[in-house]
Amino acid sequence: MNEELQLNVQLLKRRVPNLTKASQSVGLRAATVSNLTTGKTPVGKAEVRTLVALATLAGCTLDELIIRGSGTRMLETGIKVLDVFAPIVRGGTVGLVARPKMGQFVVMSELFRRVKKREYSTLLWLPEKLEPGVSDTIGEADLTCRTLDEVLDQIEKIGHDQDIMLGVEREFVLSGDVLKLKEKLTELGVRPVTILLADMRGHAMDEDVPYGPLDTLLRFDADLVSRHLFPAIDIVYSTSTVLEGGQLEAHHLTLQQRAKRIMRRYRELRSLVAASGEQRLSDQDRDTYEKGERLEAYLAQPFFVAEAFTKKPGEWVSLNDALDGLRRILDTTEK
Repeated sequence: MNEELQLNVQLLKRRVPNLTKASQSVGLRAATVSNLTTGKTPVGKAEVRTLVALATLAGCTLDELIIRGSGTRMLETGIKVLDVFAPIVRGGTVGLVARPKMGQFVVMSELFRRVKKREYSTLLWLPEKLEPGVSDTIGEADLTCRTLDEVLDQIEKIGHDQDIMLGVEREFVLSGDVLKLKEKLTELGVRPVTILLADMRGHAMDEDVPYGPLDTLLRFDADLVSRHLFPAIDIVYSTSTVLEGGQLEAHHLTLQQRAKRIMRRYRELRSLVAASGEQRLSDQDRDTYEKGERLEAYLAQPFFVAEAFTKKPGEWVSLNDALDGLRRILDTTEK
């Protein structure tokens, strides 16, 4: 049952804005609090005195601080465009919809690297024939498997002690093996397995429902790729079940909806500007256009796995910082 306990991080951060400093004032180590709030340390393994101290700081009871039951929980990745617009559900199914060379396997590799820092185990389920671009992802995976039985064996071995992120090629969705896997996972009683579904051949872009029911949909944008703005995630069409049912703070939902409205209009204006120039825009449209440009640039982010190619250090941006940056762009007044 301990594995089903979750810290109410949103409540804690809302009531204790400077959590690190406040925690230190009551004798808690910053690393201890950080590990708890990010999920690196399960709530069930935390010392009682630590939880009591956090509840005292937040002015709440332990029952308010600790959420019981699995529910829908966001897996914070430090990737701005994902955490703000299409949060990954811990233990959910994520579908990456892209053509080849759009960066879907770079995103998968980056997610593998990031969750390993949280003591996840990463597993890659490989088809018989590999397409270009998958080799780097293999290097980021702790383990690789070829069959459903191998995947289940590995999950049963390590899944009682660690969360797992599993990368799967679309052909295993079409064969029905992913459905069989999910049915078996309910019987194993392991910790959450977050599944990333990708399509090496790019056929998913032509299907309305390429993977079946998803918790998170990440759709890639060819226009962003052409302008070298990575990760090339389309914020208008990417989505997550975390955005439903009151799972997120109201200000988070408000900001991302405002940004989506601007980006829809910005895309319309791009074609007008390309044809006639910015001088034809009204003051309001010019403001929208400039904000759209700033949003695109802001949501581009260097990855750790791409440092050798970009010559830029990878960035981890907390959700709070990502939302703050988004707010500052949206609240910029017209010149």
